[in-house]
Amino acid sequence: MNNDKQKLLLCLNEILSNYFVLYVKFHRYKWFLFGEHAILYESFFERTILTWHERIEMIASHILSLDGKPFATMRKYVKKATIIEASADDEEEEVFHQLYTDMTMICEEIEEKALQLAKNIEDERTIHLLCTLLNDLYRYRWRFTTYSE
Repeated sequence: MNNDKQKLLLCLNEILSNYFVLYVKFHRYKWFLFGEHAILYESFFERTILTWHERIEMIASHILSLDGKPFATMRKYVKKATIIEASADDEEEEVFHQLYTDMTMICEEIEEKALQLAKNIEDERTIHLLCTLLNDLYRYRWRFTTYSE
């Protein structure tokens, strides 16, 4: 396997790790969020959890389709993720600020690292996957902007 493809697979696994950490955060925030609008956000987090589960499956399947091996343990996800586990005190403003920050970091990593690697090896399928992920992340991040400023 060529070196650029190996780097891309590692990058995809880092993205998978970040998505898994966010997936767990969404569960935590659904269960423990408190504040004026907490009850309204419960259904938002339920829908987001379903979307994130689909994206995790999509990323892992894509890694397999490239003859790679997706990470599949919590220890590996936490070790390789570039975002940290939930640290917010579960108050609305802090939760949404943390999610905005996490998604911003993931967007930057996809744009600056993963997309460049995929373009270097002319992997159109991976470019499409990464653009799909970016569209989701930008849409969610936009929802969080009022809470992060």
